[in-house]
Formats: sequence, C-alpha cells, structure tokens
Amino acid sequence: MLQPLFGGALSACVPHGAQDVSELRQVPDNQEVFAHRHTDQSIVVELLEHQGHVEDEGAARYHFEDLAESNHALDPGSSEVSSVEPLPKTELSMQQCASAWLLTGTQRVSKFDEKDKNQVNIVMCLFRLPQFSTDVLVTFNDPVVISPLSSSAAGPAAMDSAPWTLENFQCLLRSVRLLDPGVFG
Repeated sequence: MLQPLFGGALSACVPHGAQDVSELRQVPDNQEVFAHRHTDQSIVVELLEHQGHVEDEGAARYHFEDLAESNHALDPGSSEVSSVEPLPKTELSMQQCASAWLLTGTQRVSKFDEKDKNQVNIVMCLFRLPQFSTDVLVTFNDPVVISPLSSSAAGPAAMDSAPWTLENFQCLLRSVRLLDPGVFG
C-alpha cells in the first residue's frame, strides 16, 4: 500500500497491515513509525541531519551506533554489524540520493527499560542527500529472540497475520520516493 510520509513530502509502499504508530502515541516530527499489528516488528523512517563528517559506509555505521546508544545496547556483545553494502541507485525510486547503504546487524535491547533483553535483527537503509543536508534513515526492527520475562512475550502472534519479511522491507526501500524537497527546510 502506497503510504504518504511527512505530510506527503515522501511516499513508500509499507507492508500490509502496518499500523501508523502516531495513531497510538506521539511520534517525533522527524519520524514516521509503523508497527506490525501482531508481532513486535516495526519500521521507522527518519529525517536526520546529514553526517558529512563520515563517509557513506561510515555514516550507516554511525547511525547504527547512535541507535545502539538510544537502545542502551552498548554492553560488549549487545550490538554487532554484520554487513554494510551499497544499494544500486538503478534499483531505487529515490533518485535524488547521492548514495544508499544497506546495513544489517543485531542488537540486544530491552523494551521499556525492562531488565531482560531481546535480540533484534536490525536492517537499515541510509539514503544520503547532502544537497538537502539530510540523511533519510529507514530501519526495520525484527525481534528474533524474545525473553520470556519481556512484555513482548505477552502473547502469540495472530495466526492470520504473517510477520514481515526482509523482502517486504526491500520492497519498501525500492519504493521510497521524494515528492517535495521543501520538507527538508
């Protein structure tokens, strides 16, 4: 389903059944957050300041480390990057980006500052837009090991709702389109 983002300045095909988290709680103005209705998966689209002090692959790692800090995943072994690779612009709708980088990794994070941590696969795509002083970061959070003591372990996923896949996320990435550069100020 084609979803307008940031008041229609961007758009993307979000996976079927995605719930706009802003309907449930306040979301910062620089974020669009979607949650799977029956799993703990989420997708976050963020407009961030362009990190010109780091090169492309390094910028993807920079944002991953920033997320690890926000998630309190700084203990040894709590955060690991598996790969960082460029995405060919020919496969993307976001033609204004100077480059795009796909990072995969894992983080051990707790929900709501709970004591027990869950293992979450993290897949990030960083669209670099230096001409607008912006990095667009799209993150797929996919919990793979949930602690039995976590609030996320409260109940099983609905049988009629399959979890999102990496293919769903890749489809979203290919569809991200900038419609109004005025969103960057």
